Amino acid sequence: MEKTPKSNRLHIALMGRTNVGKSSLLNLMVGQDIAITSPLAGTTTDVVEKAMELLPLGPVLFLDTAGLDDTSQLSRARLEKTAKIFDRADVIFLLTEADIWTDFEETVLVQAKTRRVPVLVIINKIDLKAPSADYLETIKQKTGRAISVSCANISLRNAFLDELKQRLLEITPADFIAPPSLIGDLLPPGSIAVLVVPIDLQAPKGRLILPQVQTIRDALDNDAATLVVKERELSAVLANLKNPPAIVVTDSQAVLKVTADVPKNIPVTTFSILFARQKSDLSAMARGAASIGRLKPGDRVLIAEACSHHALEDDIGRIKIPRWLRQYLGFDVQIDISAGRDYPENLNQYKLIIHCGACMLTRREMLTRLHKAEEASVSVTNYGVAISFLQGVIRRTLEPFPYALEAFEKEMKQNS
Repeated sequence: MEKTPKSNRLHIALMGRTNVGKSSLLNLMVGQDIAITSPLAGTTTDVVEKAMELLPLGPVLFLDTAGLDDTSQLSRARLEKTAKIFDRADVIFLLTEADIWTDFEETVLVQAKTRRVPVLVIINKIDLKAPSADYLETIKQKTGRAISVSCANISLRNAFLDELKQRLLEITPADFIAPPSLIGDLLPPGSIAVLVVPIDLQAPKGRLILPQVQTIRDALDNDAATLVVKERELSAVLANLKNPPAIVVTDSQAVLKVTADVPKNIPVTTFSILFARQKSDLSAMARGAASIGRLKPGDRVLIAEACSHHALEDDIGRIKIPRWLRQYLGFDVQIDISAGRDYPENLNQYKLIIHCGACMLTRREMLTRLHKAEEASVSVTNYGVAISFLQGVIRRTLEPFPYALEAFEKEMKQNS
């Protein structure tokens, strides 16, 4: 559980005014001095992340943020980072004190409601003052739930955690408790999925990349088997199988060869398309790919990567996709790159966003990115869907997902 990727953890944001006790609460919950605490306001200068196991929910990631009413010299930068946490949070713990409710707390509720993020109010410092009945009723009317705690009283930690977990179970989004399937729903029990994994310059030495590992695990969790091969050995492996596999999943960079080598009766898709389905909206990504044909010379296209890495000689996002895009279009477009969480605010300057598979993002954060693009009237697709389109095999790779294929075909007709 300690090695569970952040993208597979429930993201819980700790928000509140300066010196309300957010860092003290984090230390109390994890049972360690993770965050620096001080009576001086503004001690937390950046988002502090702490992963832990919180049974029965499982792996979570706490995000300790700067105070909402920070007025220090660095307040603007701090609050900008805090604001971005709204896009990541699955749940918000809003800390306050007895009988204190200000515009800052109200702002959190408004922002959370806009994003449909559940909020649990935690009334801290009850050793100094207990909340009044009227205050508790007000909180109940605003959020429906609140719990009280004294972070200074470590002896009550277990009782507090028991109540906290119960409340958390009540508000945790259903897609975390029962997340969308990656590949398991495509695999009957006892079936085989053949995974095509090129071993090239971009393959990490001695290991597989996260999407490949998670696909293997999801197949095993659903009582199916996986057979991992390189693209050069695929034809021979398929010929040696007694029965055809339930599906072949390939790295997008090998999709042209793989779709040519796999018989028509065997479904084929890509790892990136599987993640587009699990992490966001595959139909929207399919429509985004269909919109590639509407691009005009000089249009701006954003390549959005969810992780930061050193670009290699033939990097998929920075080199190959731009090259394939220009080859398909027959003219030049302006390509911008964003990496990690540096997702641009002014999306309306772009005609298209081509996003990575988002294996490093939570589903909520990816859906938030998609929503922001829709608000700016910008089409979005992802690496796997775009590459399949540019290579002329998108109907084959979307065939396992009829609803997405239908969305693609409908968009193509509108473009014609």
